[in-house]
Amino acid sequence: MMLLAPWMLLGLLALPVVWWLLHALPPAPRVQSFPPMALLRALNAPPPDATSAPLWRLLLRCAAVGLLVLGLAQPVFPRGQAGIADADCLIVLDNGWAAAGTWPQRIHALDGLLDHLSRTGHGARLLLTARGDALDPVMVQPMQSAQVLRGMLDPLLPRAWPVDRAAATQALAQLAQQGWHGPVIYIADGLATPADAAFGAALARIGPVRDMYLPGSDITLLAPPGRGESSLATRIRAVPRPQPRTWQLRLETAAGGTLGLVPVTLPAGQDHVDATPDLPAELRSKVDHLSLDGVNGPGGIRLLDERERQRPVGLIASTSSDTPLMGSLFYLRRALQPTAELREGDLDTLLARPLSVIIAPDGTLGSPDSRKKVEAWVRSGGTLIRFAGPLLVQSGDNTDPTPKPADTLLPVPLMGGERVLGGTMSWSRPEHLAPFPASSPFHDLDIPGDVTVSRQVLAQPSTDLDSHSWARLTDGTPLVTHAALGAGQVVLFHVTSTAEWSNLPLSGLFVSMLQHLIDEASGIETPAGRTLLAPYMTLDGDGALVTPPAGAQALRADAFGHTTPTPEHPPGLYGQRNSRRALNPGDDPAPLAPQAAIGTASDLRGQVPDLAIGPVLMVMAALLLIVDGVASVMQRGRKWGRRATVAMLLACTLHEPAHAAEDIPPDVPRAALETRLAYIVTGHADIDDVSKEGLQGLSDYVNARTSAVLGHPDGVVPEHDDLSYYPLIYWPVTADTTTTPARTAALNTYMRHGGILMIDTQGQDPATAPNTASGYTGSAPGTAAALRRMTAGLDIPPLTRLDTHHVLSRTFYLLHDFPGRYDGMLVWVAQEGDSTNDGVSPVIIGSNDWAHAWAVDDGGNTPYAPVPDGAEQRVVAYRFGVNAVIYALTGNYKADQVHVPALLKRLGE
Repeated sequence: MMLLAPWMLLGLLALPVVWWLLHALPPAPRVQSFPPMALLRALNAPPPDATSAPLWRLLLRCAAVGLLVLGLAQPVFPRGQAGIADADCLIVLDNGWAAAGTWPQRIHALDGLLDHLSRTGHGARLLLTARGDALDPVMVQPMQSAQVLRGMLDPLLPRAWPVDRAAATQALAQLAQQGWHGPVIYIADGLATPADAAFGAALARIGPVRDMYLPGSDITLLAPPGRGESSLATRIRAVPRPQPRTWQLRLETAAGGTLGLVPVTLPAGQDHVDATPDLPAELRSKVDHLSLDGVNGPGGIRLLDERERQRPVGLIASTSSDTPLMGSLFYLRRALQPTAELREGDLDTLLARPLSVIIAPDGTLGSPDSRKKVEAWVRSGGTLIRFAGPLLVQSGDNTDPTPKPADTLLPVPLMGGERVLGGTMSWSRPEHLAPFPASSPFHDLDIPGDVTVSRQVLAQPSTDLDSHSWARLTDGTPLVTHAALGAGQVVLFHVTSTAEWSNLPLSGLFVSMLQHLIDEASGIETPAGRTLLAPYMTLDGDGALVTPPAGAQALRADAFGHTTPTPEHPPGLYGQRNSRRALNPGDDPAPLAPQAAIGTASDLRGQVPDLAIGPVLMVMAALLLIVDGVASVMQRGRKWGRRATVAMLLACTLHEPAHAAEDIPPDVPRAALETRLAYIVTGHADIDDVSKEGLQGLSDYVNARTSAVLGHPDGVVPEHDDLSYYPLIYWPVTADTTTTPARTAALNTYMRHGGILMIDTQGQDPATAPNTASGYTGSAPGTAAALRRMTAGLDIPPLTRLDTHHVLSRTFYLLHDFPGRYDGMLVWVAQEGDSTNDGVSPVIIGSNDWAHAWAVDDGGNTPYAPVPDGAEQRVVAYRFGVNAVIYALTGNYKADQVHVPALLKRLGE
């Protein structure tokens, strides 16, 4: 044991003084003759006070003082620093993504090293091998004391990108040129890089190297699947080990919910294993990211982007569709199997479930009934992809060589017959494809020189034919045409889906064209290869999505999938909503290999902080003093009984209000006793939980910053609950929201009596989103139609856009924007001047998802990140919520300020 503050032992000199004070006797009494003493002897006098403290109490008090002095001297037991030089040293720490899984153990070991340096009075230089951000180079820090280094390392987190040992080598070379030498403590992450040889030599030039590592630590990485595999398939890569390892692959939504768990086992000695989760198509599109249980940091997470979400695609089967190499669906299956959820069958079977695209080979839409059903489906927003063929040529609309108007399921009118290019009886040759126009979804695809077309159906010439053509042959005739039909569109390949008319189905271009059409049907934009995509949200060292760090730069669209994350391009999501791309640490193709030891290798687990016993001694001293105090009270006899009685009466008095609260009749709602906010129960557990957490977070914010006092929020069902207690009710919109006459009547009564209904679609419906919509708007499919259904029958006055002139924007805070989790969407309120409810708007309608921005979980954390401005946007969202609550409680009182001059003038008269 050693003492960090030995001078505090001077306090032990006070022990003799304590002993003398406690052992001192009062002066001897003077003898005096007093005749009434005989009468006093007959009385039962209380026992005399002790003239001195008993020996056990003297020892008890001296022990308490001694333990207090020893505790203040800060005694510690050194441990775990054997072999560490007693000199100024250089600490080199790998802080890349590979160290994230064992980061707490590394910081714990550094605490032990710093304790040793602090005891010996030495300092250290620090070198972090991963850059902090794009503006922070790898450099050796100046000499610092152990206390300063501890303050630097405690809040430090690993980075989401790899270490840069080449840059660290240059920093070490500069240090050697300055003439500094000393022991080197290297805490490695265990992952090899190409620069390890030069890095090890540079460390050896500084001084003797002690290489500390963590035996048995796993370095694991989630990588993209191999070619031709499902989009949810993933490859788990790891540094090989002699024993097998088992994980759980978790499929999670954007809100943190788990859709599935897949057990994965990596055999002994192997460096990777593939896992292919099996989920229904309806759930597969909801998967936001994959994660490995027990693997911390960004290496155990793989973000998915819009390209990797499989869309359900229906293939209309025919009698000849299964013929190998010649069937109408043979090449379509092989082209779409890796990237889409394929469903085959007759039209009625396909339309029984949701679909993004229907592909109709030649001859599958011959019956009028089928055409009518498909037309209705397309008009409601679907995409139909058709292929030409002999049956289309022979159909009634094309047998007559005279041009006729095209039907609704053809994008352009067609000419009769077919065009034959090449052959024994023809002078022409098969045509090649012309470059795709800029307006085509295929504009970023390269055209192979060996793709040719030998037959096609021709479109009737027209002035707007160019606007309907997405692909042409070199002679200018259309190969792929399109046209809008209601809310959907129809696409026609003027060749067959087999290799009979063209070798296009045999090429990789065919796969890419179909994939682009499916993306187009799902609302996904396909940026050109050189288009720069700005960072939207990035991963930090803990694997959480945060706002991009300083210096993060945009990345070209064609660089995703094979780019190693760097401080300039951290892993995360890039681009706008419909063209978002994911950059993951697993995109780095470099193999994972164990790092060779540099210098003297030692176990990182042996470096532990000193064992400080000072706090234990001080606690023991306090306990001894408490025991002494209790003993003193007990020796006072009857006084202890009186004090105990007083204490019990005081406790009963203080406990009385609790009994009063319990006397409230059970049929009295809590909302009648305190002001509460409410939310309408949707039946979706995740949405209802967020509504409750959001209103609880808003209530806490209101209580902390205003004189209003709000209780816990309540979930209500308008048809059954009394809504009159609540000044404001939050109503989240879901795609399946419906209403009933009873609910409509209850909400109308609530609004007529002064209540405010806050309706939130929690995002923008892609079907109604304008082209100019902000990239930071959330996606809430189906909510536009749901909003129309749920508000049908509600007495909602004419609405206007909420702006800075409305009372709601200045009831408490002066606001110019009204964001929630998202920003950039309009908020609607009733027009001012309406005499109903004194001009107070009965509704507030928006799409900014306020509940997620206000939400606070049981741990006091805010689990949902507002975008794009993070914490600053959350503060503004809270302030808008405060304004809404004050507006609901006080009404239009702020608007009365405009009448103040007239009132003052009248008072003056």
